[in-house]
Amino acid sequence: MPRFLDTTGHATLGIGICARCNRKMALGELMSDPNIPGLMVCEKDRDNFDPYRMAARMPDQVTLPFVRPDVALTQPDYIDWENEP
Repeated sequence: MPRFLDTTGHATLGIGICARCNRKMALGELMSDPNIPGLMVCEKDRDNFDPYRMAARMPDQVTLPFVRPDVALTQPDYIDWENEP
């Protein structure tokens, strides 16, 4: 014999089934699982968020952003062809 679910007082009168325990409940009581976003589960069967799924932290800034060598990058305006080594 089916059980009557009273869904009055919720945002919707729809009935949903928990994906883990297969219990019928109001759609407002189901929530998305943090690790599997498409899985709708009840509060009792909801997993904690896995911290290893978070993005890796950014590496430290070790080098300077605008580094240039100490020697000049341009040629001198004149070239002494006679005394060139």
